[in-house]
Amino acid sequence: MDQEDQDRDRALEQELELDRALEQELDRARAAPLVRDALPALAAELVRLLEEEGERELAICAHDLRIIADCGCGDDFCQSFYTERRPTEPYGPGHRNVPLFADRGYLILDVVHGRIMFVEVLDRPELRPALTAALAPAPALAPSLTPARAAAEAGASPGPAVGAEGEHPGP
Repeated sequence: MDQEDQDRDRALEQELELDRALEQELDRARAAPLVRDALPALAAELVRLLEEEGERELAICAHDLRIIADCGCGDDFCQSFYTERRPTEPYGPGHRNVPLFADRGYLILDVVHGRIMFVEVLDRPELRPALTAALAPAPALAPSLTPARAAAEAGASPGPAVGAEGEHPGP
């Protein structure tokens, strides 16, 4: 194998590794909770305020926003969150802020090329518990004993396995 073939193989491996990393990130994003599920009143308010501001396309997008990450500042007055992956650099061209005139607190959206990237929510402490719960990692499932194994470990006859042929598992 000559140097050109090795370089091509290395580049292909790097591309595959990048593809796997992007797919994992997409899987995490797909699993992220919807704002409308975790913070239903806020989601409805965002849609309403965007409609009032004439931001119809953003209002449609706001219905399907996901909570990707907390802003991370740690300030008690901040309940802001990312709806897309955190940028590694400033947003740059195509970025705009959309201030919304909420009844209380502050709501400001970071929008890049028509996508809501970040929802700045200030002075809405009642949202913190639900936001924290939405961002909490799913609890690891503890390994459990099957009924047959539990009975066997207790010294009893396990009987037929649930779902075994000829057995009806439910009422």
